[in-house]
Amino acid sequence: MTTATPAPTTPTRPLSVRRVAWASMVGTSLESFDFYVFAYFSAFFIGPLFFDPLGQFGGTLAAFATIGVAFVVRPIGAAIFGHMGDRLGRRATLLWTVGIMGVATGLIGFLPTYAQAGWLGAVLLVLLRVTQGLSLGGEWGGSILLASEHASPVKRAFYASVPQLGSPVGSILSAAVFIVMTLVLPAEELAAWGWRIPFLLALPLLAVSLYLRISIDETPVFKAVVAQHRRDRVPFATMFARQPVALLVAFGAALLGIGSYSLMNTYTINYGTTTLGFSFQDLLVATTIGGLLQLVTIPLFGAWANRVGSARVVAWGALGTLLITFPMYWLLQFASFPVLVGTMIVGGILPTMSWAALGGLMNDLFIDHYRYSALSVAYAVAAAVSGFIPFVTALIGEATGYVWWHPGVVLAPLAAVTLVSAWAAARMRHVPEVGDPDMVATPEPAPAA
Repeated sequence: MTTATPAPTTPTRPLSVRRVAWASMVGTSLESFDFYVFAYFSAFFIGPLFFDPLGQFGGTLAAFATIGVAFVVRPIGAAIFGHMGDRLGRRATLLWTVGIMGVATGLIGFLPTYAQAGWLGAVLLVLLRVTQGLSLGGEWGGSILLASEHASPVKRAFYASVPQLGSPVGSILSAAVFIVMTLVLPAEELAAWGWRIPFLLALPLLAVSLYLRISIDETPVFKAVVAQHRRDRVPFATMFARQPVALLVAFGAALLGIGSYSLMNTYTINYGTTTLGFSFQDLLVATTIGGLLQLVTIPLFGAWANRVGSARVVAWGALGTLLITFPMYWLLQFASFPVLVGTMIVGGILPTMSWAALGGLMNDLFIDHYRYSALSVAYAVAAAVSGFIPFVTALIGEATGYVWWHPGVVLAPLAAVTLVSAWAAARMRHVPEVGDPDMVATPEPAPAA
């Protein structure tokens, strides 16, 4: 069969590439800030404020389940915005995703509590979490493509790691806001009205993010797809028909990076205060230190992925996490602040390897004309599974009397699945934009003896 070979895409100039990467990272930072604000908020305030009749443990489970609701709808958002990204463009779709997220987060700051309006506040909270989840479903894949598709092929692994900085930046900003608030406001004022402030901050941050994304251009890769009339009528269906195995591999590769964040930054916050005896401020400071370290390690891991391949970096991160999981949680029982900080650093840096190179791994797996859909769906399904990690870990903790190893039985399987998936991805090859629309990720042949 003979197929037409598209003209090669022209990478954006280096200065413009850096500007695009910056705009992409700021957008993901806003999304992460909005998400982590709710994660920190749920660990302490959502139960008493919105689910008070359920009691302490019931309120905690309801809070973690509310986090999970946003993850469940993410695949729906991935399908919607993935279709838009492959049909209308990466830039236009990302303006929608970041706008929806910013508005939904700001509205949470206006919700009435159970004491003020009964269950109305809880219902509205769940609806806004659904809206956030839909937005998140289309944000990550588009941000990765916006940064990587402006870059030359030899540097795409690095630029695909730049949007991943949004997660630690969002975590640092949200933790810093709560640290300042807990130092400035008494606990009763924080519970009465102070908790609204972080959510309302999303509105001015949204204005900055929209400005940066409006000022950049569409990616050369998508322009080439449009010029060559290679857009699919239903990219979602084409993706499943042509690369089902690659989708499964991408899903598994994403589990550790997303799941470890959910475990460390949500469940561990609650577990550390209620069971291990740490203060809320100590946990936020430790999380912030870990996030600051990621600002350095993520670009380094991205540069390493340029040299050895994204799949290998993901695999090394998963293997390291698997080896240190149970020793890390054993050490955490010795409730001192230095041990806590050390645990957050060691327990964060190895999953960060898998997280930093994840975008590059997925970018290499999929064809350009349905790549937005593929990245978004694989990532969103992994996120939907990971969203219930705090809920499941809390149930395991309650059933085992919160024995020291109970978080490890959740983290270790995540690392194992990501390790196997990264190994499979390393044995697949895909040459981006080579021109043959039927070319997909296939097993790389073994070298001749």
